[in-house]
Amino acid sequence: MRSDVLNPPNPRAYTFVGGDEGSMRVLSQRTVSGASIAPVSRVDMLASLLTELPSAAAWMLSGVATNDRYTTRTEKGELTSRQAPIGRPEATRAALILLRKRPEWWALAQDERRTILEEDSHHIAIGIRYLPAVARRLLHCRDLATDAPFDFLGFLDFAPDDEAAFEDMLVQLRATREWSFMDREIDIRLTKNDG
Repeated sequence: MRSDVLNPPNPRAYTFVGGDEGSMRVLSQRTVSGASIAPVSRVDMLASLLTELPSAAAWMLSGVATNDRYTTRTEKGELTSRQAPIGRPEATRAALILLRKRPEWWALAQDERRTILEEDSHHIAIGIRYLPAVARRLLHCRDLATDAPFDFLGFLDFAPDDEAAFEDMLVQLRATREWSFMDREIDIRLTKNDG
């Protein structure tokens, strides 16, 4: 067993490692807001929590898939029925979106955050419109460490033919009231093949 992997493993936990090695090649890395991170040429996505930065890596970021917090029963049913799995063979493009919200967001009660997220911003409804073309996995970092550099790691994959739809979805989300609470955002575009 690797000594740098948290024991016991959590099947809902993932670590992204950025550096010179990894299964995905970086196509672009853009800081949308806030502080940047070290530029890398490759990213690996590991289904485990690492405790030590691997050699040849510039950074590692961990998150965990948690229970749905803001969805209604109807929304959850629609998401579940339409969501495609991450890693489909045709989904050779991906985006790793690193997000941190301002403290004012976290000072709100959960029902207040839900109002901004869905009733005002329609975050869930926007995402549903792009299923199953854009598959997504949202990982929470705050559930692992209060001093994590990001609150969320969004990993989304799609076929090259669906890249325009993905861009359209991002434009809509970034124009919402919810996004006005964003303190830090980094957008890393990836390809899962070297062609």
